[in-house]
Amino acid sequence: MSTIIFPSPIYGPVHSRRLGLSLGINLLPGDGKICDFDCLYCEIGFNKDGFTRTKHPSREAVAEALEQQLIKMDREGQQPDVLTFAGNGEPTSHPHFPEIIDDTIRLRDRWCPRAKISVLSNATFIGRPAIREALMRVDNNILKLDTVSNDYIRRVDRPTQPSYTVEKIIANMKLFNGHIIIQTMFMKGHGTDNTGEEYVGPWLEAVKDIQPESVMIYTIDRETPDKSLAKATPEELDAIRDRVIAAGIPCTASY
Repeated sequence: MSTIIFPSPIYGPVHSRRLGLSLGINLLPGDGKICDFDCLYCEIGFNKDGFTRTKHPSREAVAEALEQQLIKMDREGQQPDVLTFAGNGEPTSHPHFPEIIDDTIRLRDRWCPRAKISVLSNATFIGRPAIREALMRVDNNILKLDTVSNDYIRRVDRPTQPSYTVEKIIANMKLFNGHIIIQTMFMKGHGTDNTGEEYVGPWLEAVKDIQPESVMIYTIDRETPDKSLAKATPEELDAIRDRVIAAGIPCTASY
């Protein structure tokens, strides 16, 4: 089982394959996992193994810890490329997520004005106007779309909400009017291979319909709780990337 648990509310900075020098903001408890997805590939592990004993960090605690770390980095002559909301679950599930985004913008503008603000989200809460409006205020609104197959999502991403449908997620993604970066995990393994045309073709049509700013495709990089999973090859990722670019949408592939 994977055992990566991130400190809360601030961790890093760390070097991200896709974002550069990233200062992490974890709005979930620091002693376990809370998420409405239970992905087979989650580096934090399965939900059942992530029991927490502490509460979400408060809005005030997040702002205080973030400012202290930014002051420390500024004194050391170090500037983050990005402030990244990620960590031990779904960041937009925090009850004060919109207000925390406002605090983060204020602190970024004061201490590291060139840094981007990124949110890595599974997109399950973007139907809520307050969440959507908050994500419109960040630089990189990075939303997950691993496939357009509900069956695949149920088997691999395993949303805990019975009402989840990919069609609803795609409809809500369109409400951003292009202010969205789609992030997709391609991988292989028993019942999890989404690198073939059966999955890539319909996914690409959905991407073209959403018209995002860009697309990030990637594959497994760290230990996964399901040991049957395997990386997509660089050749497979490059081929998918090239099809996205051919559709007029910028795309990067991380191996």
